[in-house]
Amino acid sequence: MPLINVRTSLASVDNADALLKELSAALAQQTGKPESYVMTMLETAVPMTFGASSEPSVFVEIKSIGSLRPPAMTAAFCDLISARTGIPTNRIYIQFEDVAAGSWGWDGRTFG
Repeated sequence: MPLINVRTSLASVDNADALLKELSAALAQQTGKPESYVMTMLETAVPMTFGASSEPSVFVEIKSIGSLRPPAMTAAFCDLISARTGIPTNRIYIQFEDVAAGSWGWDGRTFG
């Protein structure tokens, strides 16, 4: 925790490993949590439409135990993902979920 999962309809993303590392650093900075707890995921070639169009698009899930700031985080992650994928920010949706500490497990236990 926290977690960012980026799903895109693009067949692939150039320098995917670099993007994942940028997302990790950005999520740690945005939440104020240690990067050692951040998980990043990238799924490509996901069939999706946005606004009834099959043009490239992105769906992002950001989950954390607190520390979510949707307005600031939306701007930061839309800009980062758009810059790295070429997908316009108006074709990116982001869902935020504040997860209860007792509902997040790691290393054989939960955080709460």
